[in-house]
Amino acid sequence: MNSGVFSVNGLHSCDLAIIGGGVNGTAIARDAAGRGYSVALFEKGDLASATSSASTKLIHGGLRYLEYGELRLVKKALAEREVFLKTAPHIVSPMRFVLPLSENTRKPWIIRLGLGLYDHLARRDVLPDSQSIDFRTSPLGDPLFGNYEQGFVYSDCWVDDARLVALQAVDAARNGAHIHTRTGVRDITPHDGMWEIETDTNLRLYARMVINATGPWVRQFLDQNALSTHATPKIRLVRGSHIVVPALYKGDQSYLMQQPDGRVVFAIPYEGKFTCIGTTDVEHDAGVDVPPQITQAETAYLCDAANRYFSAQILPQNVVWTYSGVRPLFDDGKGKAAAVTRDYHLYNQRHGGAPICSVYGGKITTARALADSVMDDVADAIGTKAGAWTQNSILPGGDLIDGDMGEFAADIAAMYPGLEAEMLLRQARAYGTWMTRFLGAAQQPADLGRDFGGGLFEAEVEYLRRVEWARTAEDILWRRSKIGLHTGPETLSALKRHLGEMG
Repeated sequence: MNSGVFSVNGLHSCDLAIIGGGVNGTAIARDAAGRGYSVALFEKGDLASATSSASTKLIHGGLRYLEYGELRLVKKALAEREVFLKTAPHIVSPMRFVLPLSENTRKPWIIRLGLGLYDHLARRDVLPDSQSIDFRTSPLGDPLFGNYEQGFVYSDCWVDDARLVALQAVDAARNGAHIHTRTGVRDITPHDGMWEIETDTNLRLYARMVINATGPWVRQFLDQNALSTHATPKIRLVRGSHIVVPALYKGDQSYLMQQPDGRVVFAIPYEGKFTCIGTTDVEHDAGVDVPPQITQAETAYLCDAANRYFSAQILPQNVVWTYSGVRPLFDDGKGKAAAVTRDYHLYNQRHGGAPICSVYGGKITTARALADSVMDDVADAIGTKAGAWTQNSILPGGDLIDGDMGEFAADIAAMYPGLEAEMLLRQARAYGTWMTRFLGAAQQPADLGRDFGGGLFEAEVEYLRRVEWARTAEDILWRRSKIGLHTGPETLSALKRHLGEMG
């Protein structure tokens, strides 16, 4: 651990023990370590193995949140959108969103008003204004069928959510944090104003403060450690599911599809060959320890949502992949799941003099700002070290010249002419400038070691094991990348054998 480490009763100790390796936990670890706090993060599975890899992959203000009067949240998220464009240009990219109108959608003047607010709530240096569009003359209307003649187009951003989590963890470690994946916290106990922590790997240490960033398990963690009181906030578990189908249209634009029930569903270009459709908003009644899975009703709902808009019609049997996540929303008493706030809530307690901060809710877009807020509470509880720093700090690999991804991709292609262009582009968008750390001086595929298929070679696999805590084939094929969508059982089996998963 970094220089703030000390010893209590012969046990290693740190300033902060962060429980949870999702987008919020890793953002907090990164921020805290960069300020000089000694940090240990514990994640019972892989990084981003739950909700943080199951999002709609958007960095956005949340246009629909304006309907619920969440101007503060939208403004904050739009400001963070600009931060991400500057600090993570390799994994965050601008995207145009097409919003068709019909007699069954919201009134045009309401949408125009909302988009006007959206354009002006926060400063924009890169993204263009929204505008009206005539589908009878614009190619953006080509995929649509029926009576969609008019609409709007506006800007937001796409993000590789699981890559964001991994890169935050890498940056945290670079600043001295200890990242412990596949290490669940069995018990925390207040002891002389500190927390004594025991993991399921029999690691024991002391921490001056605990950050409970366990996502859907935030309330369960408090309950299991006898830390709940009558004032402890409740949590609302809302499942969001997505389907992935063969590409429904050409182009790199997304579509926002208004539904008869008032909800909106996105259709987003995905992995070059597919369209991702989502999300649902369904109460997750199965309990936090039951892995979320899409239901037949949700699949049908998303197919119907797309079929109302696109000429290319789909059926459930056309779905090639699904994913679901449980959103741990702060229970603000709202009735409909779609209306529950997506803003975060920080709940601070002391037990036996030992401080603990629990994180409720939040969204990927505001994770950095959330971490900044947590640091205010940390400073109040255990003292201030360095000040805020993440707003202008580039994430690992994001140091592209002028943030220009196109120019960087062209430079990489020229640097490695003997390697497959599609593989290089994928790696550029995943690792940015850090891709050279495993490509090295390679001039041909054989220089990268074993070929697992789909553009995945041994050099990249070993980098992920060494630098990004990848341990299993699932970690690599479905979280550090989405190569699993493009490969078959041969790649899976070969990778499992290489990683020692098959005996």
